[in-house]
Amino acid sequence: MEFFKQNTNIDFMSKRKAAAVLSTILFLLSIASLIYNGLNWGLDFTGGTQIQLNFPQEANLNQIRENLAKNGFPEAVVQNYGTSKDVLVTLAPKDKKNPTTISKEEIEKIVPDAKVQQVDYIGPQVGQELATKGALAIVIALLGTMIYIAFRFDFRFSVGSTVALIHDPIMILGIFSFFHIEFNLIALAAVLTVIGYSLNDTIVIFDRVRENFRKLRKSTPIEVVNQATNQTLSRTIITSMVTLVVVLALFFLGGSMLHGFALALIIGIVVGTYSSIYVAGSLALALGLNRQNLLPPTKEVLDDRP
Repeated sequence: MEFFKQNTNIDFMSKRKAAAVLSTILFLLSIASLIYNGLNWGLDFTGGTQIQLNFPQEANLNQIRENLAKNGFPEAVVQNYGTSKDVLVTLAPKDKKNPTTISKEEIEKIVPDAKVQQVDYIGPQVGQELATKGALAIVIALLGTMIYIAFRFDFRFSVGSTVALIHDPIMILGIFSFFHIEFNLIALAAVLTVIGYSLNDTIVIFDRVRENFRKLRKSTPIEVVNQATNQTLSRTIITSMVTLVVVLALFFLGGSMLHGFALALIIGIVVGTYSSIYVAGSLALALGLNRQNLLPPTKEVLDDRP
């Protein structure tokens, strides 16, 4: 395959304008979905009740949902966890001031065949605090990344990488919003993981760009960035494919509890690989990146001879 050859010569930067248009459209659509639909916040953020049930035989999830709907809980989330006999029921609070939406005795009447193993109540104030801290964690990660790259490379790379890192989480959140997929704490952890994953690829490419500016003194900035991307392509593709295989295994075999986490990582791996190639480097070129920005200034040697 061409991707795994040592001397690939794909002209990535010739497609940078088309990639910029595609990224802008998808980014704006994600923002629009987030504004219009919002996120389907999980119990971690909204507060509510989480009930663990155990059945002597395989649980009928549809029947449980119907029973809950008849008793005033039409939006209850019912799913298996662990085995087909174990069921996790998630109920959003009817009253924000009172997170206790249902008692143990009530759930036993609604689902008489089940044994109630555990009932957890989460207050909405806790959920709001988690959402605030999660957003703060993302902002701090982005600012720290921008400062690090600005000192290590150049502010043009810093801006490019930061835009790429904003681009990736917004894409993930946009897909979660558009398809009304539950967004909980483990999905947030996946978003933060994607920021680190995408940054790793970006740093590798930037480091090779700096080396190539020193070696390829007659090449244009576009040729240098193209060469750096091609030189790191096999590593990028292999890393992404291996990581994707593991995450796909989590998605299909890890159970419904891990679906949000695995899905966010799957989207992040694909989008992160794309943004490392097209968003970060292309934006640095658009900001006027050249050889003088990365090479140390030459020192003039004075001639001491009379």
